Amino acid sequence: MPTMDDMRQGGTPFDTFLYATLGADRNDNSVTVLSALARLGLEPWEAASALADLTRDEARHRLDDVLIRFTDVPTLKNNHAAESRRLIDLLPGGASQPTRPTADTALPGRKLAIGPVLGVLLAVLYLIHSLFGGSGGAGD
Repeated sequence: MPTMDDMRQGGTPFDTFLYATLGADRNDNSVTVLSALARLGLEPWEAASALADLTRDEARHRLDDVLIRFTDVPTLKNNHAAESRRLIDLLPGGASQPTRPTADTALPGRKLAIGPVLGVLLAVLYLIHSLFGGSGGAGD
């Protein structure tokens, strides 16, 4: 599940998928994947993550099962399979392989904040100054 830091840093890897439009509901409101999952009582980011961990075919079938149950968008009734195919391609990696964290992908979107870097840099500069150019002390 995304944290507030993830959202402040430009979103999550699932945003393209979750904010994709499914169509208009009976009140002519635009419905996204996120709102459809929420209306079905699912946690959208957990559902997206679970789909991304599946193979493309497994994810397509699972999403198709979800879209069949979602009756708020009338146009989905006849084209839920096509929508499932389109939406799965919007997941990170296109749900082509089961994803496993690697050194490069273990923390996607995580950036080192400037505060800790500056703190370490200042501490190192202070130590260098103290060792080589520090004050002569009380005896000088």
